Amino acid sequence: MIRKVGLKIGTTLLALWGVASLIFFLFIVLPGDPAQMMLDQNEDSQQLEVIKAKFGFNLPLTTQYLNYLNDLLPLSIHSKNPKDFGFYTETVYGGFVLFETQQKVLVLKAPYFRTSYQKRGKPIAEIIKETLPNTILLAISSMFIAIVMGIGLGIVATLNKDRWIDRFLQLFSTLGMSVPSFFSAILFSWFFGYILYDFTGLNMTGSLYELDDMGERLQLQWKNIILPSVVLGIRPLAVIIQLLRSNLLEVLSEDYIRTAYAKGLSRNQVVFKHALKNSLNPVITAISGWFASLLAGSIFVEYIFGWKGLGKEIVEALNQLDIPVVMGAVLTIAFFFIIINIVVDLIYAYLDPRIKTP
Repeated sequence: MIRKVGLKIGTTLLALWGVASLIFFLFIVLPGDPAQMMLDQNEDSQQLEVIKAKFGFNLPLTTQYLNYLNDLLPLSIHSKNPKDFGFYTETVYGGFVLFETQQKVLVLKAPYFRTSYQKRGKPIAEIIKETLPNTILLAISSMFIAIVMGIGLGIVATLNKDRWIDRFLQLFSTLGMSVPSFFSAILFSWFFGYILYDFTGLNMTGSLYELDDMGERLQLQWKNIILPSVVLGIRPLAVIIQLLRSNLLEVLSEDYIRTAYAKGLSRNQVVFKHALKNSLNPVITAISGWFASLLAGSIFVEYIFGWKGLGKEIVEALNQLDIPVVMGAVLTIAFFFIIINIVVDLIYAYLDPRIKTP
């Protein structure tokens, strides 16, 4: 058991290292000189050298890569020389000093994503802290809509197999999986936030907190989460309906279901007490994948609806060539994706005892 847990942890760390390395080479090596991108049209040779020294762009690529990994690792080594890149200061890295020599210091800390190029050196961790909760809230609300409606409509489709409502739900599922989220976002925003505004009272754009009419204080606006949640939940809703219908029909044809009917159980008792649980394994797997994907897939939906989440922050950072923000946000999403998959493995094993937990 200990060996399996250790193997799972090792695989997780290896996956995170692979993601971090890929992001580094995609955003640091391929685009060109980051210092030139930061200066844009105001390029000056003297300013260029100052920026390269400040952010370590004048160091060899291998050294930049090792410094980048060193910043991300919870256990990292830093210089005590103020002239060196990666000079340890408690205000920047924080954490606890475990061991130190005359030149180096070993620190236990949270991953350091460095600072923004464009927002006056604002730490990436602060940007993520401000925007990630909104993205998680949007993803949870979307999955809640998808799960509740998907399971309910999947059961309805199963119990009304080949009737008009079953055909309608299958058509809806096909359209839901086919239509891109950004197109649905534009359509819903225009139709429900503009055409039907007098009836819905919903805004075309808006975030969880908005300034009041006087522009003096922030107000909580729960209604602004409705449209982006529905749009983001359409595709997982369609998948859940199709999966549950298919698996529930298969389970209902098993021998033990016929035995349950023979014992005098009603159709509702058979479906909800026996068949449903055994039909949920593929659905749980799909839900996990979709929930993790929603953290990344919310990028365009957040941008279209003006929802101030991590996805909208990524789009704005790409427009401004603020590479550290993009790198930090993508790493955060990757981390949650991996953790969610581990949790789902445990849930999947619980639902089906035949599957052993890795």
